[in-house]
Amino acid sequence: MENDCKYSKEFKLEAVRLLREGAKPAAELARELGIKRIFLYRWQAQLEEKGPDSFKNRLGRPRKGDESEISRLRRELEAVKEERDILKKAAAYFARDLK
Repeated sequence: MENDCKYSKEFKLEAVRLLREGAKPAAELARELGIKRIFLYRWQAQLEEKGPDSFKNRLGRPRKGDESEISRLRRELEAVKEERDILKKAAAYFARDLK
């Protein structure tokens, strides 16, 4: 299923403006824009309800910088877990020699 979060705020505002202009039927406009007609109506309702601030100016995915930080932190976490497991085994090995 297509997700309307992948469209920018500017795209949504322009699509609603074209819809309100009424030069073309909603179905034709949606086809030309490459979106589902329901998105036009949903965006129009959001705009009427909350104004231009209803559209976040970000896509559904995290920003590139945030995504890379998340990936970096996941790699770091895996490395720390591996080190912890090695230290546990080493501690058990040396504890066994002390007995």
